[in-house]
Amino acid sequence: MSIRRRGHLAMVQEPARSTRPHVVVVGAGFAGLNATRELARGGARVTLVDRHPYSTFQPLLYQVATAGLAAGDITYPTRAFAAKYRRARARRGALTKLHPAERRVEFDDGSSLDYDYLVLTTGVTTNWYGIEGARDNGYPIYSVQDSIVLRKRLQTLLEQVAGGKRESAHAVVVGAGATGVEIAGTMAELRQRTLPVTYPEIKPDQTSVTLVERFDYVLSPYKPRLRDAAANALRRRGVHLRLGSTVASVEPDAVVLSDGTRLPSDVTVWALGVAAPAEVSNLGLPQGKGGRIEVTQALNVAAYPEIFVAGDLAGPPDPLPQLAQPAIQMGEHVGKQILALAHGRPAAPFSYSDPGIMATVGRASAVLQLSNGMTMHGPLAWLAWIGLHLTYLLGGRNRVSVLVSFLARYAGPRRSAATVVE
Repeated sequence: MSIRRRGHLAMVQEPARSTRPHVVVVGAGFAGLNATRELARGGARVTLVDRHPYSTFQPLLYQVATAGLAAGDITYPTRAFAAKYRRARARRGALTKLHPAERRVEFDDGSSLDYDYLVLTTGVTTNWYGIEGARDNGYPIYSVQDSIVLRKRLQTLLEQVAGGKRESAHAVVVGAGATGVEIAGTMAELRQRTLPVTYPEIKPDQTSVTLVERFDYVLSPYKPRLRDAAANALRRRGVHLRLGSTVASVEPDAVVLSDGTRLPSDVTVWALGVAAPAEVSNLGLPQGKGGRIEVTQALNVAAYPEIFVAGDLAGPPDPLPQLAQPAIQMGEHVGKQILALAHGRPAAPFSYSDPGIMATVGRASAVLQLSNGMTMHGPLAWLAWIGLHLTYLLGGRNRVSVLVSFLARYAGPRRSAATVVE
């Protein structure tokens, strides 16, 4: 369903400083890349800044965590991206201070950049919800480094169990949104198909995958038909579902539910939610729910109309799902509005066009829900999921590498399902 709301924009119209403004885009996620592309194509001078020298395709992080893909398969150099556009440049840095009155930003290396317009698309981070032990004992899956750490933990556990150094390698996934369902389904498939071949020393009862969700169903944004299809697909793969359960605490070897139940857990994957990073509070911009920066309908800050916010970090009047498509469209919108302001035209409100949502459970199993109400699940939805992800990946090499890896994992012999280690 598209969100269309028009009304007064809480912003100040200013004379344009230049028809070829310098725009600093902080954050190289979906929103930042699309804002940079739109601005560079429109003639603006753009500096793209990120704390890493690469952009990450976050929807496939769980594949890195489960050894299906290498980290390089889902990352793309920001300098290579900027090189595609004559007026775009990239540099590495983490934003530390914002001086809106001077239109200047400072970075962790002590350097600074002046801007005519600023676009903040730094994204969000893991939300631990204040649950005791979650931060210390949980494994998030929000960055490449998170995925690598989780993968090494899983591989170490399996080697230790196979070598008789520990009794079990039980996994608990907290949160049954798309990320939780996808990683739980993939881990369960590896347990069923791959471990008997690659780790014949490990007995079936020494491993398990449990998915914990506070609602009575998985994939809450989806229609009941698709929720049930995803839950049944998980159960067929051997995932233990603990629906309608809330987590009270996370211990090194267990997840404790609010009813006192202790779920043995040698690795707890945290896929529960996200929030704005703590450092956002140092920027001096208004924050709303989850610490997100409050913006007008045009996606800029009311007190500083030259500062735009897009992606998960933005808190517009009409809340949006924290998915790739809203971030992509917000980035494109922000780029167009900055170009409009630079030419003396007013900024227009953002309107989200909802193309639908999808999630995969594992091989030949996915759910697809379009904005027109059409739903699909099974092999065709899974092929659509693969095609869409390959389309949005940056770089031809990455697309080929991911396609080959998918063929090896899902269509090759069982021993090839988890062969990527770095």
